[in-house]
Amino acid sequence: MRLIEVSFPDGDRVQPLLKATLKTEPLDHRLTEPDDRGRRLLRLVFRDGDGQKAIDAIQAILDSEEDWRLVVLPVEATAPKVDESAEQTVSRQQRTLALREEMYEDIAKGARLNTDFALLTALSTIVVVFGLSADNVAAVIGAMVIAPLLGPILAFSFGSALGDLALMAKAARTAVAGLALGLGISFAIGLVYEPNLLSDELMSRTVVGLDSPALALAAGAAAALSIATGLPAALVGVMVAVALLPPAAAAGLLAGAGEWSLAARAALLLSINVVAVNLAALLVYFFKGVRPRTWLERRSAKRSVYVNAGVWLVMILALTALAGHFAAAGTAP
Repeated sequence: MRLIEVSFPDGDRVQPLLKATLKTEPLDHRLTEPDDRGRRLLRLVFRDGDGQKAIDAIQAILDSEEDWRLVVLPVEATAPKVDESAEQTVSRQQRTLALREEMYEDIAKGARLNTDFALLTALSTIVVVFGLSADNVAAVIGAMVIAPLLGPILAFSFGSALGDLALMAKAARTAVAGLALGLGISFAIGLVYEPNLLSDELMSRTVVGLDSPALALAAGAAAALSIATGLPAALVGVMVAVALLPPAAAAGLLAGAGEWSLAARAALLLSINVVAVNLAALLVYFFKGVRPRTWLERRSAKRSVYVNAGVWLVMILALTALAGHFAAAGTAP
């Protein structure tokens, strides 16, 4: 359940606002009288999965107002117990559980390029480089846990689904910076540290096959689905980190050591994974109904989805064909 509170000035918008929000069938509602500053508070309680229409209605009515604020709060418990019929349960399962605004706040945080992002990327790269070379599975898993590369990848796909060019640009900048930092650090380590070419963990990141896109597509879809449905994303984040950080670190480490053929294989695997994760996440957001609020924004977002999906699809097909060719030939690109 969730609680939606909106504070706004008293005036002729009170009744239209109350009427529009009640049409969305909240479990409970309360509209206060104007306080000493002439402001009212409307509180609405919704089941999980409900509330998006109410938020859209509130924004449409109060957009021209300057002094208003909407807040969404999770509800841990309520009494008496809410009685839900089987029909309501089915309909709720067919809707996106997380609100668009909730998803935006969560995802936008991962697109921030700051000191913490750079430090986490650097530290996770160092851990995974030596973990791969030492064939240390525990170290590799530890690097996956702290790797922040999931954030900007999901943010770019989310921005594509909304047609939000600003978020897309911000996420792309952060993702490129993160991957470049990881590749640069691993390359520098490879210049002075001899990698262990007998390590299964390292060499497995140079194996590219037709199963590679399938793994990345599944990981990207699972990550986006966890965001769209409001489920914990920690485990899914590890899955995506598996597909991004290890091949990036392997490519840099092997290139620094002069193993260009193996480094090219790892780079190809990284490219496949980045493209596949973006494509899968974008499609999940689209089919889960992630849309902007207004009609004009939706038209722009629809065009953005088609363009980005088309680009990612062409790229994944080309990369998959390339991977299949070299896997069959048994030679490096």
